[in-house]
Amino acid sequence: MAERKKRVLLLVADGFEEIEAVTLIDVLRRADLDVTVASPDGAAVNGAHAIRMATERRFADVKAADHDALVLPGGTNNARTLATHAEAQRLIKEARALGQVVGAICAAPLALKAAGVIQGAQITSFPGMERDFAGEKYRQERVVKDGRLITSRGPGTALEFALALVAELCGAAKAAAVAGPMVVD
Repeated sequence: MAERKKRVLLLVADGFEEIEAVTLIDVLRRADLDVTVASPDGAAVNGAHAIRMATERRFADVKAADHDALVLPGGTNNARTLATHAEAQRLIKEARALGQVVGAICAAPLALKAAGVIQGAQITSFPGMERDFAGEKYRQERVVKDGRLITSRGPGTALEFALALVAELCGAAKAAAVAGPMVVD
């Protein structure tokens, strides 16, 4: 019997950071992962730089338990929505409680903090947000992994972040196989 494709749930709302979201979706799909893009109402969302993106599902209609990972792109307004939207918070808490891979880049770790799921964890975020994470072990590295929690800095680290997620979900060999044709060092 063929192994089931691993499934990733990516949450976006208006104000998402386009480079991060599109890079994540693209790299994860290149790794043959099944990526579902969800938004508050399942409709298209507007990025921070006026790029509109379709989504497939509503937050309320998905379960973290049906996925292997939950990933949050950044963008200040996106992060604020994910930090205050009850369904997004439910999904974050559920994914962490299940021990799934959880990734957040740029401002999105704010949504993890709002959910109360990163106390004492090693994390990073967009530069200048260090004071927002006084209860965590803040690091300056481009990508920080603490168990199944992976965080990253911003648009310029999106490719490294996506490949770290592939490595965590599929192994280092798969991440290298995906990186090679993209000419990633």
